[in-house]
Amino acid sequence: MPHNESKKRVVITGYGMITPLGKNTDDTFERCSRGESGIDYIKSFDTTGFPCRIGGEIDNSWLEEFEKSAGQQLNKFSSRALRIMRVAATAAAKQAGLEDIANRHRVGVSLGSHGDNPSVEDMKFLHRFYDKSGKWDMEGLVKSGGYPYLNFFKRKPDAATTILSEHLNCKGPTLAIVSACAAGSQAIGEAVRFIQDDRCDVMLAGGCEATLDFVGMSGFLLLKALCEKYTEPQKASRPFDRRRNGFVMSEGAGAVILEELQHARSRGAEILGELKGYGSSTDAYRITDTHPKGLGAIIAINAALDDAGLSPDDIDYVNAHGTSTTQNDLTETRALKEIFGERAANVPVSSNKSMLGHTIAAAGAIECILSLVGINRSILLPTINQEIRDPKCDLDYVPNEARSLTHKNVLSNSFGFGGQNASLVVGAYENL
Repeated sequence: MPHNESKKRVVITGYGMITPLGKNTDDTFERCSRGESGIDYIKSFDTTGFPCRIGGEIDNSWLEEFEKSAGQQLNKFSSRALRIMRVAATAAAKQAGLEDIANRHRVGVSLGSHGDNPSVEDMKFLHRFYDKSGKWDMEGLVKSGGYPYLNFFKRKPDAATTILSEHLNCKGPTLAIVSACAAGSQAIGEAVRFIQDDRCDVMLAGGCEATLDFVGMSGFLLLKALCEKYTEPQKASRPFDRRRNGFVMSEGAGAVILEELQHARSRGAEILGELKGYGSSTDAYRITDTHPKGLGAIIAINAALDDAGLSPDDIDYVNAHGTSTTQNDLTETRALKEIFGERAANVPVSSNKSMLGHTIAAAGAIECILSLVGINRSILLPTINQEIRDPKCDLDYVPNEARSLTHKNVLSNSFGFGGQNASLVVGAYENL
């Protein structure tokens, strides 16, 4: 399919991330390229009695180091996810020279985020003002000093977008995306649309997540979605392996600066890559399951390819959603076979979640950036913990070791829990 000359091209001029494997993009990519894992036993809260006691935590010293060096007071309404996002967004903004753009009304923000979960302490505090007969002591609650009021804002996804806009002086449109595992990719894709519709020249886009806590984990444990069988934490996330038995929750954030091509050229910005295509869909099947035949995934992938003006033959590598759940990995494999046909066995596919765990709303943004860095360095990141081949998952998953390969176009998939799907086509920049 030829390139659509009438559609505005959207390029990437900056990126940043923080993950369980590193406090920035370079650290994360280097450790992923060595096949390391960021999964360990959870230290931030007591997991006694939990059948899953592991996760991918962000090192608090990294946040403290950033906040000290940033020299700006942390907004009291900032959730932990937003604290993490500030690290990623600040790095992306610095790389792109975002502060040099004069017209701030043409700079917007699109963020996938779910806010903080209520803590056990929050819930215990609130119930001090409940008399167990259906009555609340609101006067006592108001006089308590506003503690619940403060945490209320930390749980609002739109608060993160607003505070981030204030932090980086972005006065254009803002968009708060709440769509589970698809949120980060959807935030990027919808940001592209804002630029193509001439609503903005530049968008800060990405996702963040920090729900590795009692409430966040207990919900997924009740749904039997988390990995409960593992010999050691680093081997628990094993996408496409026969012994996979659930995903591993993690924290993280990823941010990209998206820019209309001519705008980037006019200010002499370094162009790092291009966001060529975006597609989204909903399975409309079941809130706790994806469609078993991957129909929603197929729709999203085809839409992304069509938007990019590319055919499946133009895709060199797939950064898979690859959660390490029995259902997702098989469904995604089926979808890729449908898309690529006879070529499917020859297209490299790998899952960053094998090393990072599942960062939920941040996953799509982090994987988009890792895909771009891989293009620029000619490296395919591996799927680690490939030990026993699943005969039903029989594609080339780049097992255990990174691979050197010059490649130009990457399909990056994000398929949300409950059937929300988003696919991005990330490509090398070509000066056409």
